[in-house]
Amino acid sequence: MERLDKASLNALQPPDFRNESSLASTLKTLLFFTALMITVPIGLYFTTKSYVFEGAFGMSNRDSYFYAAIVAVVAVHVVLALFVYVAWNEGSRQWREGKQD
Repeated sequence: MERLDKASLNALQPPDFRNESSLASTLKTLLFFTALMITVPIGLYFTTKSYVFEGAFGMSNRDSYFYAAIVAVVAVHVVLALFVYVAWNEGSRQWREGKQD
């Protein structure tokens, strides 16, 4: 077998990240908002269509589709705005921590 020297072993190791916690935090934030982006608009669409617009307001099936879609679109915008807010604050916090080093 071929003998591996130190340089080739170092090439096989993953790169050393200084801020692994910030990378993990960023990934967790991204996955959390991805799950929100999938579940919240779809859940609100079907919930408001069935229970609010058809059930409580007594709207027709055709009208309830339209208004439930509006609620889902608003929910998408709210989730996106929350993501931008959290990402902005997380980035400025990491910048401040890096600046103090």
